[in-house]
Amino acid sequence: MKADHFPPTEAIVTVAGVSKTYASGFQALKNIDLTLRRGEIFALLGPNGAGKTTLIGIICGIVNPSSGTITADGHNIISDFRAARTKIGLVPQELATDAFESVWATVSFSRGLFGKPPNPAFLEKLLRGLSLWDKKDSKIVTLSGGMKRRVMIAKALSHEPRILFLDEPTAGVDVELRRDMWEMVRSLRESGVTIILTTHYIEEAEEMADRIGVISRGEIILVEDKAELMRKLGKKQLTLSLRAPLTAVPAALSAFQLEIADAGNQLVYTFDAKDDPERLSRLLHDLGESGIAFKDLQTSQSSLEDIFVSLVGARP
Repeated sequence: MKADHFPPTEAIVTVAGVSKTYASGFQALKNIDLTLRRGEIFALLGPNGAGKTTLIGIICGIVNPSSGTITADGHNIISDFRAARTKIGLVPQELATDAFESVWATVSFSRGLFGKPPNPAFLEKLLRGLSLWDKKDSKIVTLSGGMKRRVMIAKALSHEPRILFLDEPTAGVDVELRRDMWEMVRSLRESGVTIILTTHYIEEAEEMADRIGVISRGEIILVEDKAELMRKLGKKQLTLSLRAPLTAVPAALSAFQLEIADAGNQLVYTFDAKDDPERLSRLLHDLGESGIAFKDLQTSQSSLEDIFVSLVGARP
């Protein structure tokens, strides 16, 4: 079943008023409200220590919240733990596997832990999809780090969850494996699996995610559709290479907040991506009226990383 067969706003995970304070007194999460949609890829971004892993641990039932409620596919993660947990797969940051077991035995055992009956055909398809089939009889201790990461994903998917958490899934993974992994993520989403990922590779979130959440100091500071976030918070920059250097911006152009760069040889105009497109035409017209000629122009647009840094950096 394709993900787009589901209502686009149907919730599969609901986090309401969740806080976490450890025995030391450290408050890791502060009144988190978050809704995850069925069949989406949701990227949770935040600096180290922001609370990403704690939040994932709570949703997965590994860490107990100090307050608040979590439901996963209609099941309360505390009062109906077993039913909720069977809906969830988790690929943690750490490579924790039974080193001296074979790949097949490890993945089969993981499926059995969730009370699922044996299904060799499904596990074969899973291992083939992760390029692990030729390693099925290999002991995990003999595998490379990248292959061990694939085994962790196979374990997380062995019980056919509808919600998959990937906590820094491509940390320390080579480029080829990273590409394979994202192809797999896309195909999972197409089958209706909801995927929540944390990543330090913000360009991955920019490429893959449907929505972005930003967490900082234990608080969710933003949740937005990726395209809308880029539209609202993205900045564009127009750089004009001048035919003759300028020492000052003419008063007639003061409305455009231009900056002089490259020892007067460039004019730089920074504007919001949502600005009136006619404004750019007026700028070019007014430059001509002021006798300023340019020989080249370049445009650039801020990335998701720029937006992330500005959001987190603006926090007190």
